[in-house]
Amino acid sequence: MYKILDFLDTWIEGSVPGRPLWNVEQILEGKGPKWNYVDGCMMLAIMKLYHATGYSKYFDFVKGFIDYFVDADGGILGYLQEELNCDSINEGKVLFCLYRETGLEKYKKALDNLYGQIKKQPRNQYGSFWHKKIYEGQVWLDGLYMVSPFYMEYEIEFNNERNYKDVILQFENAQKFMRDKETGLFYHAFDASKKMFWADKETGLSKNFWLRSIGWYLMALVDTTEKIDKMLFYEYELLQGFLRGLIDSILKFIDNKEYMFCQIPNLPGEKGNYFETSGSCAIAYSILKAVRLGYIPGYYYTVGEKIFNSVKQSKLDTTGGNFALKDICLVAGLGGMPGKGPYKLRDGTKEYYFSEPKVENDAKGLAPFLFAYSELLMKGNERWTLMDKSVN
Repeated sequence: MYKILDFLDTWIEGSVPGRPLWNVEQILEGKGPKWNYVDGCMMLAIMKLYHATGYSKYFDFVKGFIDYFVDADGGILGYLQEELNCDSINEGKVLFCLYRETGLEKYKKALDNLYGQIKKQPRNQYGSFWHKKIYEGQVWLDGLYMVSPFYMEYEIEFNNERNYKDVILQFENAQKFMRDKETGLFYHAFDASKKMFWADKETGLSKNFWLRSIGWYLMALVDTTEKIDKMLFYEYELLQGFLRGLIDSILKFIDNKEYMFCQIPNLPGEKGNYFETSGSCAIAYSILKAVRLGYIPGYYYTVGEKIFNSVKQSKLDTTGGNFALKDICLVAGLGGMPGKGPYKLRDGTKEYYFSEPKVENDAKGLAPFLFAYSELLMKGNERWTLMDKSVN
């Protein structure tokens, strides 16, 4: 029987900070080493597996990887605060654990460096962060995942919770402006000015629901709720309610045979649509974690496990001793740069989302897969524990 952690070890052994095997975008574009959200996803996954297994080699790898980027003064290689890019915050989430376990001040200085961006991040008229400086007035679901769990943890750990209401505001605004009342799903992005070519002129919303963005948002909710001070009872319950509502809404669009979700989840029969791996894994992780932490009833656990199993059976190719997690949407966005596939205008149409390349073993899918797997291990599920018990 193959062992998932054995395959993870091969990626770790074959990756260096300047060229990690899981950063397909970086490899395809020939970019040099730079602090980025894709590596951040993988560092978080490996750190989660450290907590799930207790294997120090995972902590050591994350520390070595991050040390390549973070200098003694908290400076971060390839990070430009003035870009005001929400994506840049994501990799900083592992700094909390590194600081707690080592006490090295450089990690706290790097945390302060990233927190400094949050204090400067531009906002729309409702108080929501722009996704990037170059995307004036735009809120993307992706950005709530990149920033909110970091922001809440920093407030709890280092800022006496002074700005916790601002973290909550980001979610309240998403619920108010980005949620579709009919389906309960969330649109990928919102333009407060309603002037962008991809935005509806009345609502400011993008045209479609994109699966991974919904996955980003679910993970933002469950990870931020985990960080919040439980004494903040109203806000703690509020985020749990948002989480339960979206889980119930997205589960209405699960395929009853394949037990996964489509790239555009509400258009399952549309030509070009497909069962997408990263979003399905993010949903599985969010459900499994929410059960473990008591945010949703225990009977959801079998749903999360079944989604993970379906991805493993349908999207994971282990022939020839290799490990290929397939059908991961490489990237999707709105406006700005051209698409990576044949449809170059990032206009939010279904044709655009279907056109973005499908790749394998990219961290945007691999990390949520490992997130979900770590939850299975932390829950003490004997079948999953036995599968990897020989790894040390």
